[in-house]
Amino acid sequence: ERLVESGGALVQPGGSLTLFCYGSGFNFRDTTLGWARQVPGKEVEWVSTVYTTGATTSSPSVKGRFTASRDTVNEIISLQMNNLQVEDAGVYYCVIPRGGPPADWPRGQGTQVTVSS
Repeated sequence: ERLVESGGALVQPGGSLTLFCYGSGFNFRDTTLGWARQVPGKEVEWVSTVYTTGATTSSPSVKGRFTASRDTVNEIISLQMNNLQVEDAGVYYCVIPRGGPPADWPRGQGTQVTVSS
């Protein structure tokens, strides 16, 4: 299982950013994927899940602002983030949600999102 994230950047509060994750080494079409994040000093936090059907669920903290989606043909998932706030800053990981805490889920190397004016 290999997950590679990209798209992290510095953005101003209220701005938008899209993250991407390319998956390989597993059956992408039949695997539920998602996003998690970690801010300094805190545990890894679940952000969003993208099911094999394309349906999604999101954490209440990002619902209405973040939209996850998947492109099965190209084996990519994305996270469209709108109205970013300072508290959204952190390292964002592409994950394979499984039992247990998000910190234990298989994940990529992460991509840094910085929100600052």
